[in-house]
Amino acid sequence: MMELTIGFILDLIIGDPQNPFHPVRIIGNLCKKLETIFRKILKNNLKIAGFLTWIIAVLVVILFNYYLLYFAYKINNILGIILGGVLIYFCISTKGLKVEGLKVIKYIINNDIEGARKQLSYIVGRDTNSLDKTQIIRAVIETVAENLSDGVIAPLFYAFLGGAPLAMGYKAVNTMDSMFGYKNDKYKDFGYFPAKLDDVFNYIPARFTGILIIFVSFVLKLDYKGSFRIYKRDRNNHSSPNSAHPEAAVAGALNIMLGGANYYFGKLVKKPTIGDNIKKIELEDLYKTNNILYGVAITAYIIFMLCKLLWRIIL
Repeated sequence: MMELTIGFILDLIIGDPQNPFHPVRIIGNLCKKLETIFRKILKNNLKIAGFLTWIIAVLVVILFNYYLLYFAYKINNILGIILGGVLIYFCISTKGLKVEGLKVIKYIINNDIEGARKQLSYIVGRDTNSLDKTQIIRAVIETVAENLSDGVIAPLFYAFLGGAPLAMGYKAVNTMDSMFGYKNDKYKDFGYFPAKLDDVFNYIPARFTGILIIFVSFVLKLDYKGSFRIYKRDRNNHSSPNSAHPEAAVAGALNIMLGGANYYFGKLVKKPTIGDNIKKIELEDLYKTNNILYGVAITAYIIFMLCKLLWRIIL
């Protein structure tokens, strides 16, 4: 319980540290090296190469963190608790999501659309060079909403189930999806299993996130009925089986429309819309999204802690 509490509080206070020794960067380097090795060995069967890369990377990350904590606890319980908390902290991105979005919005406030487009390009995959103010704000809201599941709730969920080792294992799963889960010529085969397995690991967290957003919308006096209605209707309006769940709940709570067509690498990609265009997207909607972000994170933390406490009482 203490590890999860330390990790969660550190994330809320400090946010995501940017340094070359960040565990996620180290995981990314490991995955890249494994990709190089298995592409050479299995160049005629890239799906298997991607699967073996996934299996070994996840196992290495889980086992390394397990034994790291094992020896830390052998030395001193307090050392083990602190180290476990710090490792969990590295897995959660509550404040980081808020900060990255506000970096974009700072340029909007200063009427620097070009600066906002450039800053936005660091956090989204779509082309940003022709987006207007409303489209930029919409992109930030979509990013915060979608990543609320895999950047906050999923790491908390796996930390709740298996502590820092499993939370880190999840980060390896999510990192490989970000690196390899593209449908281009290079990764359509190699990234097949990393993308599908990421969907599996995010299946429960995405749906839990959608439900939490509806509840938090009620607490924040947003349109919780609209959140529930749009969540039921549009939660599958995405090529991913998970991404639209939090986006739909947020769109309904704010009475706005998300999703739709975007340009990627100069090519127009048509996607279903999420939500109803009841009102025009405004800057205030992002601030409300950030409130939802924190409300959902805190609610999830409380639920997980109560479950742990109840489990201890039962046992």
